[in-house]
Amino acid sequence: MISFVMAQLLVREVPRDVVEALKRRAALNGRSAEAEHRLILEAALKAGRAAFRERAASLREKTVGRIAGESADLIRADRDAR
Repeated sequence: MISFVMAQLLVREVPRDVVEALKRRAALNGRSAEAEHRLILEAALKAGRAAFRERAASLREKTVGRIAGESADLIRADRDAR
């Protein structure tokens, strides 16, 4: 059986208008403010991961054929050449 431990997050000094906007958005989506907050955080963090994957794919395309092999092998070869 897999069990996940969920952490709690406390955010202090959130402006009242932000809290009210969160509550309105949650109500429009039929969720609690807490559930809406979780979804907003997840979406924001996943977007960062997607951007990283896009940058990594772009770099792979730019370097195709320039260097091939495992990094450990390349480091070893460089050390042996000294």
